[in-house]
Amino acid sequence: MLKIAHSAIYAHPLPEGHRFPMLKYELIPEQLLYEGSIKPTNLFVPKECASDDVLLTHNNAYFDRLIQQQLTASEQRKIGFPQSAELVTRELVITQGTIDCSLYALEFGCAMNVAGGTHHAFADHGEGFCLLNDMAIAANYLLHKDLAKKILIIDLDVHQGNGTAKLMENEDRVFTFSIHGKNNYPFHKEQSDLDMGLENGTSGSVYLTKLESVLPSLLDTVQPDFVYYLSGVDVLASDKLGHFELSIQECKQRDQFVLDLLYKNKIPVSIALGGGYSPDIKHIVEAHCHTFRIAMELYG
Repeated sequence: MLKIAHSAIYAHPLPEGHRFPMLKYELIPEQLLYEGSIKPTNLFVPKECASDDVLLTHNNAYFDRLIQQQLTASEQRKIGFPQSAELVTRELVITQGTIDCSLYALEFGCAMNVAGGTHHAFADHGEGFCLLNDMAIAANYLLHKDLAKKILIIDLDVHQGNGTAKLMENEDRVFTFSIHGKNNYPFHKEQSDLDMGLENGTSGSVYLTKLESVLPSLLDTVQPDFVYYLSGVDVLASDKLGHFELSIQECKQRDQFVLDLLYKNKIPVSIALGGGYSPDIKHIVEAHCHTFRIAMELYG
C-alpha cells in the first residue's frame, strides 16, 4: 500500500505574505481523497523527528539555536521566515515524515510526503524557507541503520538543492543529481555530483529530452538501492519563480518517466513535493496531484 505522510501542522499559518504557499498542504490530500485517488488508509501522521536523527546531519550548535529560538535576525532573513516554536515543530514533523516514508518505501516500493524537499538547509544554517534538510537527514538515517548502501537523490525542483549538495559532498554513498535553473536561486550554486543547469525559458520538450537522456544511464552507473525524488512543480510555465516553460502535462510526463524507470528497476523511492509558486493555486495542486496519481497507479 502506498503510504503518504500528512499532518495538519504542514499548513501551519505564517505571517501575511507567507500563507499562500501553505494552502497546497491542505488542498492536495483533500483533492486526492475527494476524487478517490487515495483512501484515508493511505495517509499517516508523522511524529517529531528525534534530535539524535537530526544531528546525524546538522550540527549541534545550529540545532540548539533553532530549538531555543535563538536565531539571529540575519539567520532569520536568510531563511525567509520569522522564527517560532510552531515552525520548528512543523519542520521536525516534516523531517520525520520523510524518514517514515523511507521505511515505507523499503516495504512497499514507494512512499510520499505531502511536504518536504527542504533542500536549501545546510549543516549549520537554513536558507530559502528551509530550516532542516529532510532528505539529507533521512538518507543519513538509512545509512546509519544499514538500510541502504548507495542512495541517489534526484532533485528536479527548479532551484538547485545547494544544501543537499554541500551536506553530501564528502559522502560517497550518496549521489546528488540536480536539474535546475542555471540563473535562478540560489545564485551561488554548490557542486552536486551531477548538475544540469538550464537556461531561463527552457521548454518542456527540451527539459524532458535532457532528463530522458541522462537518468537511465545514471541509474546504471550509480546502481542505487534507494532513491529520494524531489518533484517540485516550480518548473511550470505559470510559476512566478521558476522561469521554465513546462505545461502541467509535461510536468506529469516528467514524473511518469522518473517513476516508471524506478518501478521497472525495482528501486525503492521516497518522494517529497518541493516547490510550487504559480499564482493560481489550482495549477499547483493539480500538478502535485499528478505525482500522487502516477505513484498510486504503479504502487497502490
